[in-house]
Amino acid sequence: MERYANVPVGGGHKAPKIFVLDTNIILHDYRAIRKFQDNDIVIPMAVLEELDKFKKGSDALSFNARSFMRELDRLTGNRMFGREGVPLGKHLGNIKVELNHPFPDSLKDCFQDDIQDHRILATAIWVKEHNPGRFVALVTKDVNLRMKSKAVGMEAQDYLTDKIDESRVEYTKNEVIHYDGLDPKSIQELAYGKGAIPFTAVSKEKPLANQLYKFHWDKGKDSYSTCARFDAASGNIVLVKSRYAYGISPRNDEQKFALDACLNPAIRLVSLTGGAGTGKTLLALAAALEQERDYEQIILSRPTVILGNQDIGFLPGDQKTKMSPFVQPLMDNLNVIRNCFKSGSKQAQKIDAMMNDEKLVISPLAYIRGRSLGKVFFIIDEAQNLTPHEIKTIITRAGEDTKIVFTGDIFQIDQPYLDIYSNGLTHLGEKMAGQPLFAHIDLKKGERSELSEIASRLL
Repeated sequence: MERYANVPVGGGHKAPKIFVLDTNIILHDYRAIRKFQDNDIVIPMAVLEELDKFKKGSDALSFNARSFMRELDRLTGNRMFGREGVPLGKHLGNIKVELNHPFPDSLKDCFQDDIQDHRILATAIWVKEHNPGRFVALVTKDVNLRMKSKAVGMEAQDYLTDKIDESRVEYTKNEVIHYDGLDPKSIQELAYGKGAIPFTAVSKEKPLANQLYKFHWDKGKDSYSTCARFDAASGNIVLVKSRYAYGISPRNDEQKFALDACLNPAIRLVSLTGGAGTGKTLLALAAALEQERDYEQIILSRPTVILGNQDIGFLPGDQKTKMSPFVQPLMDNLNVIRNCFKSGSKQAQKIDAMMNDEKLVISPLAYIRGRSLGKVFFIIDEAQNLTPHEIKTIITRAGEDTKIVFTGDIFQIDQPYLDIYSNGLTHLGEKMAGQPLFAHIDLKKGERSELSEIASRLL
């Protein structure tokens, strides 16, 4: 990678930049090497050593590790990397695997632990020192490694390709438009189910599909608000009713929007975000049970976030025991619905029968991977712990008549290399906004208990 060390490229043009990739970039997106335009990529040998630990797993990280190694093998073929590396393709730079290098003498005493992160950093510093005429940066999603890099004068960056702009994240959290200037008569007719409102009465520009509204109006001394949604098919703003689903009714306007989206057969993809106790998973499950005749199976799932690269198999006990910690929160929501009915009632018996017949299945997401989802109501809880690629993989498996509901809290992320701007749930809300078959609702008010609400707000 030293071919441009002291010579400008193309008779005066700046030399391509060099980006040294950390392991977590590959595990996050194995196609990342093609996202740096015509710049060159360096993969430290320490990265390959770490990827080797992931090659036998069954989760998304292992899939990415294997896919990257296959791609690297395809690019090299029978060639050696040499000093310049091998080309990535048309309009792209070169890629090279660089052997591990020690820290320069001036930094040898700065890092006490001999760990892979430090080997990757040392190699990045070596690449920088041996390419004085070029911009060199270490790209990592590890915040701590970025801080160490900057402390020793090494340029370090996050992987920005799939990060959502901060303003777009704020948009998805404030998607309900409050409107006060509409004719009260029109609002009352809408509220009483006597008609719809053309969008031109509210905006000159056509709203995005499933745009949410709250119309405020006064009647005497009392004030009222009516919930509505823009229906792209009719071009009108239609009423969002307070609907009931399998013993569960909405307690606030956001829950009303959420339940309406989950019960609407025309909306095949729903994203529900919000803090703990806002009712995301409960509403999705209640809607699924209410519509169970329309689907061959109801699947509730969540990612199994385990430290390191340990599969669920390392946990003690049989399969049911291993799965228990991950599915228990989903069982808690199911029990809330079951407790809405008397023991032995028709509804309670139906829930038990559905579980016995596997019409209703609760399972970690790792056990769902690879399935084809046809005519399924699929609920994925804790989706903020999924990468954008994992979200895409799940959705692209949806068959005919399948409905998918993602729930999660983007401020409670357990994956070390995801944040509110790069996780799959945020990515989904930004990329799918405006699609007629997609709806996003951010639930703000906790309904678990008065104590839970106060703690969420004050602590």
